[in-house]
Order: sequence, then C-alpha cells, then structure tokens
Amino acid sequence: MSSFLKLYNLYFWTTKILISMENYTSNLNIQLPPGFRFHPTDEELIVHYLQKKVTSTVLPVSIFAEIELYKFNPWELPCKALFGEDEWYFFSPRDRKYPNGVRPNRMAGYGYWKATGTDRPILGSSGEKIVGVKKALVFYKGRPPRGVKTDWIMHEYRLLDTLACNSRKPKESMRLDDWVLCRVKQKNSTPRNFCSIQEPEKSTITSMGTSLILRS
Repeated sequence: MSSFLKLYNLYFWTTKILISMENYTSNLNIQLPPGFRFHPTDEELIVHYLQKKVTSTVLPVSIFAEIELYKFNPWELPCKALFGEDEWYFFSPRDRKYPNGVRPNRMAGYGYWKATGTDRPILGSSGEKIVGVKKALVFYKGRPPRGVKTDWIMHEYRLLDTLACNSRKPKESMRLDDWVLCRVKQKNSTPRNFCSIQEPEKSTITSMGTSLILRS
C-alpha cells in the first residue's frame, strides 16, 4: 500500500471514530420509551418546553440540545442534536446585532439566516391568550445581500418580550435572549443519517497527496 493510501485511510477512520464518539456522548443520557415519537404543536413547544426552560423548571423530556446555534452551519446541527431524524430541536441563546439595538444577529457559519414573512403569534389552548411568537427563517450561504438560498429552514420560537425580559441584563451585554427554541430541518429531504462519515472530497485527497509528496 502506497504512503498516499495509508494517509487517506488514517484520515478516513480517525474522522469516523471521532464522530461516533461525539454521537455516543451526546446521546448517553437519553432514555426514551419504545416507539417514542415527537410531534408537538407550536403551543406545546412554547408552554411545556420553552417556558419551562426559561424558568428553570424540569422539562417533560430532555431531548433538546443546548447549543449556540448561530455559530454553526445548518448541516452541522443534526450531529449536535439529541434526538430526531428529519427535524431537530435546540435551545439556543440569541445575541444582538448591535450593542444598543434589539435586532438579533443572524450570521451563522458560512452564511446567515434570513427571516421570511412576519412573526406569527402562538395562541394558548383557550385561543385568546398569546403565549409566544414563531418566526420562519431560511439559511443563505455567503454574505447579505448576495447570499445563495439553501433548502435549510428553521422555526424559531420565543416568549413574548414581557416574559423573556424578566431577568434584567446589563446595558453593555450583547445577549438578547437567554433561550429561544429552534426547530431545524432540510426542506424536501428524506430522513437519513447526516452524521454518517462521508468520503473526503477529491480536492481534499489531492491536496493531501501533494503535501505527502512534498514531504517525502
């Protein structure tokens, strides 16, 4: 076997082992009953999960990963989720775009999340009281206003401002919300294992081979 193939195999299997260890660690404490399915309504996500998270109350089931979602590309998120096949749920903080403003910073990974439409109020079971707000977003690669639209979409749930701002934050803080709830999915995709190892791109293999030749 040539030195190039040895290096390629080392790269491939090392990456596969690291991903397997990460997935095992993140799912280690998840105990769900057989046949468990998670199809909550918007109201249930607000009342039974986001409100409880914000008030530090025990959740009905712990399947929401806590991450800083806006630091990642959407295709990186499935491997960081605790549960899900075709859509994934997260608790995430939000930061301000400007120090003294109220607009959230939507930059993420290699692009940004762009809101579509207006905020949708979520009504409680009585149909009269608004318990939260839902916003739809689409991920664009690149930088605005010339980003390229992708098929990754997200629904971001937040509490009403009167509830979310109970804890006073310092004026110099860039933190806008301690917690929002995010549901992420890839539009028109079939359930599959996003975390399975994929072979490196041809350009990556070529650069590895070139580097090996220069060192030999």
